[in-house]
Amino acid sequence: MSHDTHPIGRPTAGAAGPAGSREGALVAELAALGSAALVDAMGRVHRHRAHVLPLVSPCPERVLFGRAATVSFMPWRDDVEEASKTFADLFYEAVGDDPSGRVLVLSSGGHPQVSHGGGTKLSRVANHRLAGVLADGRLRDFRQLRGYDFATWCRGESTRWGGDTVMPYAANTTVEFAGVCITPGDYVFCDAAGAVVVPADSWQLVLETAREVDADDARFLRQIREEAVPRTARAL
Repeated sequence: MSHDTHPIGRPTAGAAGPAGSREGALVAELAALGSAALVDAMGRVHRHRAHVLPLVSPCPERVLFGRAATVSFMPWRDDVEEASKTFADLFYEAVGDDPSGRVLVLSSGGHPQVSHGGGTKLSRVANHRLAGVLADGRLRDFRQLRGYDFATWCRGESTRWGGDTVMPYAANTTVEFAGVCITPGDYVFCDAAGAVVVPADSWQLVLETAREVDADDARFLRQIREEAVPRTARAL
């Protein structure tokens, strides 16, 4: 349970009107619930691993929420057809005709400690109003990324280009991300404590369960606050 307030990356598309207001309210609620409550809720609804340990952000007070648009990376080779594809090719294939509010998910390609992009290539995320980026690798240009209004979470900052080590390989495919399976359209939430991936078909149930988890925590806090000091100290 968290009662901190967090600035958010763009909710979904920064949409105007009632729908945008509802979406913004949902993201604010998720920021207050925090990733831990969602992870606990996922554990009650599903049995598979759904949590990612804490990542790094150029603007860590921003939370990230939206549906996944995936780009898988592979170790670089110069003799395969996919090597001729550019990041732009796969970005536009991944986000499709309705990019607003999507989370661009970049897999590691087996090299999480090299750069998978930077502020220039990822300016497309701002141009097309995605919610942000979740990268299982490092990113360059944190200062530039901080200037955009989307949320970015990754393995850390890099100064060196990584295009001779990894290559974007395919879009809209299931990817492995830090031991978690992410499929296109999954709901992704990330804050400073970590990330959680929720299947689209389970989203509403997981959200309702996370609210129950948060309410349970609040009730336990009140009970603990009212505990009397025992006459004989309990063994911890």
